Amino acid sequence: MKKIYTLLMAALCLAAVGCKQAAPEKQTDMKYRPLGNTGLEVSEISIGCGGFEKLDSAASLELMTMALDSGMNYIDIYDCTPKTRSNIGYALQGRRDEMIIQGHIGTIYKDGQHCRTRDVEECRQSFEDLLERLQTDHIEVGMIHITDSHEEWEAVEGSPFLEYVFQLKQEGKIKHIGLSSHNAEVALRAVKSGWVEVLMFSLNPAFDRLRGGAIPWEKGAMDNLQAGIDPVRVELYDYCATHKIAVTVMKTFGGGGRLLDAKTSQLGVAYTPEQCIAYCLAKPCISTCILGIDNLDELKRDLHWMHATEAEKDYTNVAKREKPTLGGDCTYCNHCSPCSVGIPIARVNELLDKAETDGLTPELQEQYNALPKHGSDCTHCGACLSRCPFAVDIPSRMDAARTMFGR
Repeated sequence: MKKIYTLLMAALCLAAVGCKQAAPEKQTDMKYRPLGNTGLEVSEISIGCGGFEKLDSAASLELMTMALDSGMNYIDIYDCTPKTRSNIGYALQGRRDEMIIQGHIGTIYKDGQHCRTRDVEECRQSFEDLLERLQTDHIEVGMIHITDSHEEWEAVEGSPFLEYVFQLKQEGKIKHIGLSSHNAEVALRAVKSGWVEVLMFSLNPAFDRLRGGAIPWEKGAMDNLQAGIDPVRVELYDYCATHKIAVTVMKTFGGGGRLLDAKTSQLGVAYTPEQCIAYCLAKPCISTCILGIDNLDELKRDLHWMHATEAEKDYTNVAKREKPTLGGDCTYCNHCSPCSVGIPIARVNELLDKAETDGLTPELQEQYNALPKHGSDCTHCGACLSRCPFAVDIPSRMDAARTMFGR
């Protein structure tokens, strides 16, 4: 009786402070990943806000209902137009607790246009408008809107604008702080600051070939894609994975879906949605791929990810048909696995690349020694070669690792 009484009193106390019972789990095939160190779990694919500006309220509700019922629980809201925000707020009525919202700070609607600002008062008015139109008193992730140059990053650090973002977190109006960028060098500086919990970054098979500081839409940026993943991006992804900083992916399909059509693909070949998503999610730092969805047909297309076969997700065959200049360097995609003797090939290649670029350090040697198998264990069986989409001479790389690390 005493135990029952204790439990009853505990329940009454919870009710008195307005605690809610956790919502029952959905019956869905959606898979979820940790959002870095935030304690939140997010769906592998999530929804972008762009389509809601083109829809009416009824169509917005229909789209959001299908997304939520399918297990999507994350949305990015960068668009500050009143119609977009109001449509999303209407569509989330009664189901706000099912959606984790990533809303942008530093974006305003002015003179009929979407604009970026660091003016604190403009940001405050826009953010309060966001909460009002979403019919909520907080969002989970406050995303500092687009920081694409070193000058822009330096203008944010220590600024009244950043103090305002910290204030929003202290007040509970945002739970976690994020930053969005298309520049790998700037993104790396941001995540190393110590206060960025979620990075929104443009990532796909084409953008990974950009040079570290290049912006995808800068003139000529996509004309000289390099072979293999850019070293700055490698460092960025590795740092985020090691420090459990969440990365939410934008431009999953190459920006405007360019990678889905061979005529517009920056790589000269068409990828499928499943292949693009699989490419991104292969990186351990990635929490979710945010997809630009304009209508129900596109949502249904993208939701096929939940039931896609491994063959449908496999991007190695299409990667082999890319422009011939894009081959020979490891992108650490792990498609060469499993190794017949258990060598973690991608990790060996990653450590070897770092040692060759920056020099062998005690830290790199220690990380290499901790691997279960090493380059010296390679038997040159060649099984990995047929699976590598980038024509990497893996046995030779294992020999180089043995020479570099001594085992």
